[in-house]
Amino acid sequence: MLYNHGVPMEYYGPRKADLLVRYLKKFVAPDVAVLESDSAVKDFVEDAGRFFPVFIGFGLNESLLSSLGGKYKKKAWFAVTKDVSEDVMVSYDFDKAPALVAKHPTYDERSVFYGPFEDGFLEEFVKQNFLPLILPINQDTLKLLKDDERKMVLTIVEDETHGSVDKLIKALRAAAHANRDLVFGYVGVEQFEEFADSFHADKKAKLPKIVVWDGDEEYDEVNGIESISHEEDHLTQVSRFLEGYREGRTEKKRIKGPSLMGFINSMIGIRSVYVIVFFVVVIMMLRSLSQVEEPPRARTGAAARERDNQSTSVSEGETSEHKPRDKED
Repeated sequence: MLYNHGVPMEYYGPRKADLLVRYLKKFVAPDVAVLESDSAVKDFVEDAGRFFPVFIGFGLNESLLSSLGGKYKKKAWFAVTKDVSEDVMVSYDFDKAPALVAKHPTYDERSVFYGPFEDGFLEEFVKQNFLPLILPINQDTLKLLKDDERKMVLTIVEDETHGSVDKLIKALRAAAHANRDLVFGYVGVEQFEEFADSFHADKKAKLPKIVVWDGDEEYDEVNGIESISHEEDHLTQVSRFLEGYREGRTEKKRIKGPSLMGFINSMIGIRSVYVIVFFVVVIMMLRSLSQVEEPPRARTGAAARERDNQSTSVSEGETSEHKPRDKED
């Protein structure tokens, strides 16, 4: 949680000190930077770091990006260039201007948009490119899905570091290019067993398993294509899976574990829970100790009152004994 002029705001960025400082620098930077040379473009990308995507408009009017730069400031870097050389065009893999280039430094991906830049097309391109074409699912990247309304084509493998997974990822990336209305992701049982198990996928299941997840508590399996075979072309199988999903040949199921927000909240709040439990235990121990010491004080007070009563009774007895004698005298 960050506080901007006393107003709390949710924070889903990096937690390491150097990355947190970089994020805060971004937060106070202009919504859209204006770059006037090749060196300025290079410096801007280097200063942006690797955590957030970068959108650079080449030959694009600053006014077209200004509203998006303010709206999505917490999610990406935005800039426009006034004049760049052909070397920069080659480096960023576009051949004409105006163009908007989306770059993901972490995943070494870039996409180019040549327009149209009106009627919401520009914003749609920006929203689709907050995430890379194919997203490895882990505790950090799950947070990036929070505000994305698209469904996810999720592929579950046994071990995402195994060499055989590379061909599958290549096929998924190719399918993602043609299906930008969906998010594509993959996860390894070895790397994130709790998450994979939510989709009834473990080491005993037939893997790789492929489903369409709504980001909440339900997912769809396509009848007849519940898994990907290693013996057949991966892209062909993924294409058949998507065709079956589009045609509605699916079976809806519920996940076993928490929803996306449940996973995020559990990861964010686990340390807070430990702290709260610790303080509760300490308070209970202090109360127990105070209750152990209280009875002796109570008994001491009762004994004192009893002695006072006895003293009073004795005094009254003595007084009553004296009275008859006084009368006889």
